[in-house]
Amino acid sequence: MTIIGHLINGETRQDKSRTQDVFNPATGEVSKQVSLASKETVEEAIAAAAAAFPAWRSTPVGKRTAVMFKFKALLEQHSDKIIELIGDEHGKICHDAAGELQRGIEVVEYACGAGQFLKGEHSKNVGPSIDSWSELQPLGVVAGITPFNFPAMVPMWMYPMAIACGNTFVLKPSERDPSSTLFIAELLKEAGLPDGVMNVVNGDKVAVDTLLHDDRVMAVSFVGSTNIAEYIYKTATDNGKRCQALGGAKNHAIVMPDADMDNAVNQLLGAAFGSSGERCMALSVAVAVGDAAADSLIQKMTAGMQSLNVGEARQKDNDFGPLITKESQNRVVGFIDSAEKDGAKVVVDGRAPKVEGFENGFFVGATLIDNVTTDMESYKNEIFGPVLQVVRVETMDEAMQMINDHEYGNGTCIFTRDGEAARYFTDNIQVGMVGINVPLPVPVSYHSFGGWKRSLFGDLYAYGPDSVRFYTHRKTITQRWPSSGVREGVTFSFPS
Repeated sequence: MTIIGHLINGETRQDKSRTQDVFNPATGEVSKQVSLASKETVEEAIAAAAAAFPAWRSTPVGKRTAVMFKFKALLEQHSDKIIELIGDEHGKICHDAAGELQRGIEVVEYACGAGQFLKGEHSKNVGPSIDSWSELQPLGVVAGITPFNFPAMVPMWMYPMAIACGNTFVLKPSERDPSSTLFIAELLKEAGLPDGVMNVVNGDKVAVDTLLHDDRVMAVSFVGSTNIAEYIYKTATDNGKRCQALGGAKNHAIVMPDADMDNAVNQLLGAAFGSSGERCMALSVAVAVGDAAADSLIQKMTAGMQSLNVGEARQKDNDFGPLITKESQNRVVGFIDSAEKDGAKVVVDGRAPKVEGFENGFFVGATLIDNVTTDMESYKNEIFGPVLQVVRVETMDEAMQMINDHEYGNGTCIFTRDGEAARYFTDNIQVGMVGINVPLPVPVSYHSFGGWKRSLFGDLYAYGPDSVRFYTHRKTITQRWPSSGVREGVTFSFPS
C-alpha cells in the first residue's frame, strides 16, 4: 500500500515509526497510509528551513517572484491531477475542487507582486541632512497548520506570500487528505524553489506541538476548529511567536420579506450544501424575518433540494460528495437527531441517502430543518455538514441580535432589495465578512480573509495585505552623514 511521506530539504522521505490510514470517503475503504512525523522528523524540517533562510532572504525579490510565476503555470498545467487527488481523499466533487484550486492560484498570483508590497517608505530630509526610511524584512522560519476541507487552497493562503516575502516555511497539512498538498509542494520545487525553503511534514499533535515549541519557528498560521485555534494561539504566543489562528463559524443568512426568494433559494442551495457543508464559510442558518418569508423559503428550498445529487467526486453531475470520515458522518447525523428531539421539524431528511455503487461511503444528503431555536445544540454548534437550519423571527433587529450574540463571527449575509436595510446591516453586524445578496462573501486574493470574535485569534487576517504585515518585520532606519570637518556640540534634549 502507498505510504505518503514528507518533503524535507527538497527530498521526499518517510518516517515509518507511525502511520495512519487515509480513506476514500466515497467508498469507505482505506486507499493509502500517511506517515506521521516524529518530533525528530519535524525538527529536521525546521533545521532545513533555518539553514535555507539566510540565502533565501538575500535572494532578490524579483527572483523570488519569478519562482511564483513558474509555480502558477505548473499549478494550471497539473490542475487535473490535483483535482483528482482532492476528490479521492476529500470526496469533493471535481468542479468544486477546481474552484478551490483556482482560489489558491489567485493567492499565488498576488504573491507574484511581492516586489510592490515590500518597497517600504522613504522620507528625505526629515531633519538637517537626515533621511528616514522603513524596510519590511522577513521573520525567518514560519509554519502553517492547515485543515482537511481545503487541502490545496488554505495552504496556499499561507506559504506563497510567506516565501515571496523572504521567509522559509514548514507546512503541517491535514493527515486526512495529504496527497494533493504534498504534490503541490513538489511542484513548487519544480518551479525552482531552493531546497529547504518549503518543507512539508505530515503528522498529528506531535508535529503540531513541535512546531509550537521550537524556538526557531518565528510565526504560526492556523486554520481549523475554534478549540484547536485557541490552543494554537495561546501556545504559540506563550512561546513568543507571532500567530494568526482562524477558528470555527456559524454563518447566518437573513432572509428579508422583500428578498428575491427564487434568487435567495438558489444561492442558499449552493452555500449550504456545496462541499457537503464542510466549509468555514458555509451558510448553515437561514433567519427568516416573518412567517410569510419563512413559509415561502421552506417551500422553495424543499422543491429545489429534490434535484440535488450527492455522490462520488469524479461524476460532474453530482452537486456534493461524502463527508471526510465515518466519525464526521455520525456527528452530522447526531446533530440532525438532536434537533428533531429538541422539537425542530426535519423537512428534508438526508440521514440515509442512497448512493448506488457507494453504499459504504460517508454520505449525508441535503437536510432542511425548520423551527430551530437558539437554545438547541444543533444551533449552538458548528455542524460542518450539508444541513440548513431555519430560524423564524419577527424583525430584522431580532435577527441581527441573534447573529451578534453568537460566539462566532466569521461570515454572514442578507437577502434583500432594500438598500437602507443592507446599509444598516453592514454597519451594525458584528461579523468579519459580510455579503449583500452574496452568500459566500470570501474576499478575493488582494483583500484579506478573517472573522471576528471566536472565529479568529490574533490581529491579522489571512492572505492579501495582512499577509505582508504578518510575515514581515517593519524596520525603520534614520541616517545622517555630517559634513566633513564640522564638529558638533553635545545635546541632551530629546531630538525634534
